[in-house]
Amino acid sequence: MSRTVLERFPAGGPRGSWPAEEFAGARREEGVPARVVMDLESDAFLVVVEQRTPERVRE
Repeated sequence: MSRTVLERFPAGGPRGSWPAEEFAGARREEGVPARVVMDLESDAFLVVVEQRTPERVRE
């Protein structure tokens, strides 16, 4: 399974503001299964979409 980062938001946003959650919610309304994860190394919230990678057929 692979992840595609749609957008990143700094973790230090204004109190009561959730821009990553709002962005992910708007994508979900469009039918994109987006979710928010925290990237501790960069101190940012990432909006990601997980995609299944095709399985290889062994011959």
